[in-house]
Amino acid sequence: MNTAWIGLGAMGAPMAGHLAGDNLLSSVWNRTRRKATEFTGQFPGTRVASDPIELVQDAGIIFLCVSADDDLRALIGQVEDRLAAGQIIVDHSTVAPATAQELSGRLEEIGVAFIDAPVTGGVEGAINGQLAIMAGGDHRALDEVEPVMRRYARIIHHLGPSGSGQAAKAVNQLLVAGIAEAVCESLALMEKLQLPATPMLELLGSGAAGNWFLEKRAATMLDDSFEVGFDPRLLLKDLRICQTLCSEAGFDSGVVDQAIADYSRLIDQGSGEGDISSLIRLKREPRPGGKV
Repeated sequence: MNTAWIGLGAMGAPMAGHLAGDNLLSSVWNRTRRKATEFTGQFPGTRVASDPIELVQDAGIIFLCVSADDDLRALIGQVEDRLAAGQIIVDHSTVAPATAQELSGRLEEIGVAFIDAPVTGGVEGAINGQLAIMAGGDHRALDEVEPVMRRYARIIHHLGPSGSGQAAKAVNQLLVAGIAEAVCESLALMEKLQLPATPMLELLGSGAAGNWFLEKRAATMLDDSFEVGFDPRLLLKDLRICQTLCSEAGFDSGVVDQAIADYSRLIDQGSGEGDISSLIRLKREPRPGGKV
């Protein structure tokens, strides 16, 4: 079955690259055409579709990886009249569960399966084919596409009906934000106390405080380098989804409220560059009253 890919950003491009490298990808499309032509230059077996409509007409499985709910709705609205019964859409975007449920219901009416399948593992996980996928929606369709997704995923779990994957991603992002808050604040304190970085990072990483974010981002944070990673604006978008879900569930989260406040401030002051670890810049700032 032919597969196609829409969305070649920092995560989407390496994920699609695993499929193209195994000759499993027929065509790609990206809003910025340059990214699509660069991709097909790297993988000559794929071609650039002229638009999403052309792309979906040639594929049995369509993978999507876009930035936000409105982008996803617009894309589905553009192509749904050209979709055919039996096609499968796998959405790797991070959107609200309600958006996944809405689109799944619409597509089900024309016989098209929709799987909400957000991922976690960072850019490194995408490049190394080690992502974790949390999926909701049609279980039989997931069984059909799982062998393809195994090219870039280490773990794939079906978690329930449409929207379940996105609900799981909200839980994941709450944890990501909490860890980022703790690591950035702790390293800022480490600097304030003038503790030596190299032995401290070894000690912290070897004990109960060890975690992926500390391992992958501590050294670059201390170098004030944030070029590679997860855009803070995207995390902020995800956290607002999480905040809505918490409100709907009657659940109080101090972490999500603090992280939204911090990342909003970081972005507003123009310091939220490249990766969410740039939060350390905010943690280094003196607090009102001269306290740090």
